[in-house]
Amino acid sequence: MENQLKKFSTVQFLNFCLGFFGLQFAWQMRIILSGPVTEHLGATPFLYGLIWLAGPFTGMVVQPLVGALSDKTVSPFGRRRPYLLAGAVIAAVALLVFPNSGRLAMLIQRTFGVEVPIWTGLLIAALMIWVIDACVNVAQGPYRALVPDVVPEEQYSIANSYISLAIGLGSVVAAGAAPILKMVFGYQMSIRAQFVMAALAFLLAMSWTCIKIKEHKIAKAVEEEVKVEEKSFLTALKEFFCMSPEVGKICTMQFFTWIGTMCMMIFFTQYCVHTIYNVPDLTTVSSGVKMMYQAETLAGTNFSSICFAIFNLICFLVAIPIGIVSEKFGNKKVHIFSLITMILAYIGMFFCKKVVEVAFFMGVAGIGWASICALPFAMLSKYIKKGTEGSVMGIFNIFIAGPQVFVCTIVAWMISKTGFAYAQGLINYHWEDAFLIGALCLMIAALITNSINEKTNA
Repeated sequence: MENQLKKFSTVQFLNFCLGFFGLQFAWQMRIILSGPVTEHLGATPFLYGLIWLAGPFTGMVVQPLVGALSDKTVSPFGRRRPYLLAGAVIAAVALLVFPNSGRLAMLIQRTFGVEVPIWTGLLIAALMIWVIDACVNVAQGPYRALVPDVVPEEQYSIANSYISLAIGLGSVVAAGAAPILKMVFGYQMSIRAQFVMAALAFLLAMSWTCIKIKEHKIAKAVEEEVKVEEKSFLTALKEFFCMSPEVGKICTMQFFTWIGTMCMMIFFTQYCVHTIYNVPDLTTVSSGVKMMYQAETLAGTNFSSICFAIFNLICFLVAIPIGIVSEKFGNKKVHIFSLITMILAYIGMFFCKKVVEVAFFMGVAGIGWASICALPFAMLSKYIKKGTEGSVMGIFNIFIAGPQVFVCTIVAWMISKTGFAYAQGLINYHWEDAFLIGALCLMIAALITNSINEKTNA
């Protein structure tokens, strides 16, 4: 079947990656704005970390399950596309509900005439985050499995680089829309409006890819040529590592990479608000005190969005060059270099507290992000047996989701223990400590990458 796959043109690659643009648009909005929404509803640093567990837990459960199901799904619509579209539709609904969680709690109280607990709005918000993250994982695993499904092996690196390009561009637009409107037109887009934009982007972009990428013929061929046996998870996991000794190294590298990555992703907005803009912790203060710091909080949130836009703009700009260079020099060497740039950026953000410096270092970190979004998947794809793409990518996601549990619990707990006295009896936290932990883990990932004996193209 592999010999039947025709090389993708540039237009085909753009159609292919557009759905990931929408997926990342929604995911980026969730990353940037979930902190301000949940903190306003009363989430402390540790509780915020626990809410973030939605991503890793759904990733560890949903992606392997959906990946295995998509391997065995045969329909006129294809193997993967039903999961891509279903994830987008349900996520769009949750994206619309999430920023209105507090209002929904009040509506429940008025409608049923009962007194709801004060934490009801936070509970609804947490549930919506779980739904969003589950749906992103429903779509993401089968999406990654589409690469070996429809793209010839010699284009794996460039295909994953196009996905990296879509991740960068989707994140740039998501992060930059509100700050640019504010700077250019003086209009501050509300958080609710930004989530409406995210819901539409996810749904429309994924629908376009599902229409343009015709993979039902591939699914039919797989049905005829490959018989997928029913296997327990432990059996599938054993076979996963038996593909090659190098697969274990790739997974270990990915594990430490994503601890380092999520140390920034999860805590960056809070770092901007509380460390760069010196806003104290507002989780337990009165509404009047929150209003006193409203302008600084909004400025910090907008600055976080700008930094994420720069971070992902660099990812967008270097994504395709990274794919081209890796085809010439190998994924391993390029990935090590990219991880080192991210380590240096993290160290810079720990020591530097000026907005221009932080924005610069976020741009440097974007080089590492472009590589993380592409090259580990390209390395792994060369070991995948036909007919098991979804299962393999689902299991591989455990080494992305698992590290997030560590960050959401241990790192969040460590930050919650760094409280220090602020003016007028308030406190603040050393959110920048997450960058030191992240830099250390990225260094371990780079060392492991250096030990990988990379498989060359057949």
